[in-house]
Amino acid sequence: MKTGQSARSLITGNEGFGHLERDPEAAKIFNQAMVDLTRLAAAAITRAYDFAGQKVMDVGGGYGELLAQILEAYPTAQGVLFDMPHAISRAREHLADRGLAGRCEFRSGDFFASVPGGADRYVLKTVIHDWPDDRAREILRTCLRAMAPGARLLLIERLMPERLEPSEENRGLARVDLHMLVALGAQERTLAQMLELLKSAGFRQVRRIGTPSEFQILEAQA
Repeated sequence: MKTGQSARSLITGNEGFGHLERDPEAAKIFNQAMVDLTRLAAAAITRAYDFAGQKVMDVGGGYGELLAQILEAYPTAQGVLFDMPHAISRAREHLADRGLAGRCEFRSGDFFASVPGGADRYVLKTVIHDWPDDRAREILRTCLRAMAPGARLLLIERLMPERLEPSEENRGLARVDLHMLVALGAQERTLAQMLELLKSAGFRQVRRIGTPSEFQILEAQA
């Protein structure tokens, strides 16, 4: 709380998620946990946004649970899953088990360096909240460089209220916010903070789309 830095980084020296490439068991546990958490909200997200006929790239999508549910809900959609190699190797099996491998490309890389082009929708679900503003801005700019005219970026995140109230929902948001600080030196953001971050990365038009879950969709374009 005093430093604003990640406790994990201060104690272990590990920043971000690079350590998962060196620890296959930790990577497996982490990515399966993300599958389980995503499964709780994926149906609500797919109902809230029309992905029909779109080529959808899930950037940092882990084993591809959200992308799998999008492809199942929209038979005319195609997918691209982009993440680090430790996730992609297992994601192929995950989507193959769902009968979706034929409709999905698998690409590995570092979203700070580059993101593949050619998609209509670039999805970042609970990615930006993992990073402080400077690093989050780098990810957004990398996506923007990859986006052709007409493409859209979809940020799927929880949004903090401007003022926390003594409600169960707000207590849950505060717990997640604290967890982001302890683990990653990052934070949950208000709508105003998200809009300012997107603007600083080069996005000018943003549309907010609610879902029947704890997550909101921010659709952005240059």
